[in-house]
Amino acid sequence: MGKLEGKVALITGGNSGIGLATVKLFVKEGAKVVITGRREEALSQAASEIGGGMKTILADAADVAKAKEVVSQTVAEFGKIDILFANAGVAYFMPMEEITEEHFDSQFDINVKGPFFLIKEAIPHLNDGAVIISNTSIVHHKGFDGSGVYSSTKAALRTLTRILASELRARKIRTVSIAPGPIETPIYGKMGMAQAEVEQMGAGFAQQVPLGRFGSSEELAQSVLFLASSDASFVNGVELAVDGGLSQV
Repeated sequence: MGKLEGKVALITGGNSGIGLATVKLFVKEGAKVVITGRREEALSQAASEIGGGMKTILADAADVAKAKEVVSQTVAEFGKIDILFANAGVAYFMPMEEITEEHFDSQFDINVKGPFFLIKEAIPHLNDGAVIISNTSIVHHKGFDGSGVYSSTKAALRTLTRILASELRARKIRTVSIAPGPIETPIYGKMGMAQAEVEQMGAGFAQQVPLGRFGSSEELAQSVLFLASSDASFVNGVELAVDGGLSQV
């Protein structure tokens, strides 16, 4: 029997990178999974790779109005929600003096506002003893240049994790965060930077990691599985850094 046998999971941004690796692992471990994404082609590709045991919903993580529909479709399909993984997010780096209101709003809408209201809509439909997992980042632990807005969005999610751990205590719902360090995902190609800049930044990150390399989406997914399963039944309110030690030294 898999670690998530009989569980229902809702995962945002489940069509690529960390989200897709997590979906594959969850299905392998017996869960029924609903994934969201904002590109129909990517969702179709994910569905073809995974096969049965899942449902896809076209939804932009920044669309607050869509959150209720995503939750209702999940419940209509599978009757309940045991695991909510607020994974979808974007990362754009820019020096403070160049930051625009659009740069600020776009990241907060996707990284904070979207997951905030998705969680709000999901809470009434979560089983007692469910788990909410937010994808944060180790960036808010360190002072990375150009990450002022991105780091702030992830710090906001980290704070929400703490608050919900207290607010949802009566229903034994656990709330935790997973904080990736440098992970090999498509997000690095979506930062609005030239390829040479992305490669230079990536090389710099890898040199700072005590293990000397980027992590993989599959390694991150294994940590998400731990937090979602009964193996982590007494783990609550925390942020688990999966970064090869980058945030610790």
